[in-house]
Amino acid sequence: MAVRPLTSAWWGPPKRFDVPEEDRRVSWLELFYDLVYVIAIARITHQLAHHISFGAFLEYTGLFVIIFWGWLNGSLYHDIHGNEGLRTRLMTLWQMMIIAALAIMLDRPATTNFVGITIVFMIMQLYLTYLWWSVGFYDPSHRKYNRPYTLLYLISFALMGISMWLPEGSLTWIVPLVILCNYAPPFVTSTLLGRESLDLDLSSSMFERLGLFAIIVFGEVVLGVVNGISQADVLDAVVWVNFALALSIVFALWWILFTLVARREPRKGFVNASLLELLYVPALIALGLMAVSFTSIFEAHAGTESITPIFPAAIAGFLISISLMGRLLVFPESYAALKGPMERSLWVTAAFFLLSMLLPVNLSITSYLLLVVIILLLEILFLNTRYYRIAGQGERT
Repeated sequence: MAVRPLTSAWWGPPKRFDVPEEDRRVSWLELFYDLVYVIAIARITHQLAHHISFGAFLEYTGLFVIIFWGWLNGSLYHDIHGNEGLRTRLMTLWQMMIIAALAIMLDRPATTNFVGITIVFMIMQLYLTYLWWSVGFYDPSHRKYNRPYTLLYLISFALMGISMWLPEGSLTWIVPLVILCNYAPPFVTSTLLGRESLDLDLSSSMFERLGLFAIIVFGEVVLGVVNGISQADVLDAVVWVNFALALSIVFALWWILFTLVARREPRKGFVNASLLELLYVPALIALGLMAVSFTSIFEAHAGTESITPIFPAAIAGFLISISLMGRLLVFPESYAALKGPMERSLWVTAAFFLLSMLLPVNLSITSYLLLVVIILLLEILFLNTRYYRIAGQGERT
């Protein structure tokens, strides 16, 4: 009689989601899991850097969004249902194998990798569908929550399979449908169940995971700078100045994100949590595009003609995403007055970068990077000034 309880504890069925774990820390297993995604993100970023075009950008975006969906589902499952049992560890290992296989297929010749990539994505799709379905197997009360996930994920699986038998042009409508089906379940579940739904909040550990994933992509931006500088024929003083300015831009963007977003608490509610997760997608894609831009612009003593519109557009998209994230975060009551000026200043700075795409700018690459650094520093200075002014008023009262 004692064998079954022991086996159950050893195998470890999914943790019940209606009993959240307070103050849960991100585990070493989750950090190990994230590392595999570093490889996949690096592969698609590397490919875009060497084949910059509108079609390549759409392909990069589609791949990034689906890879992020895989990471997000695996991370959410572990956060909500993971435990120290063998089942959780093996499930994580198999996900890591799938993403590692995807990274291998992404590096294959273009003539053969479409079918291979699609098959790997289908395996990932079916596996994640099983993960959410299996929770209802162990916990019948969960079934009404996972039905939209199971149904929509299976529709995505079928669309992926159909795409292998249709002309290449059909991807223009199949990929958006796959993405829609994969990202819609939280909103469909909330709408269908209404008051019956259990309003899950974004846990502090999952919010931390999102920040860690952002760090992964920031690492790709740094790598883009390093790769770009490495291509210079002569490492003279100008090249090293460009190197310092480029890393200063990356650091300024990191400063803005993790000062305004990562140090806050997300608003309560399942829909708010899902929206916040979605807003990380354009922010992270923007970082990936900056990595691509840095790889290509560091030609010896080049002018701004080596800077494609991708670079200012990526900075603008990143800042706009942060501004929108701010609406889904809880600020301390004493700092509520900071939200309005923060959002407006980010939009103004983003508008400047978008406008720069339309105006002719005859500057050296060094002067251009210096201008970007100055603009971002002015943004940081404005936000810090407002922050400490409010803090000072709070101390006096």
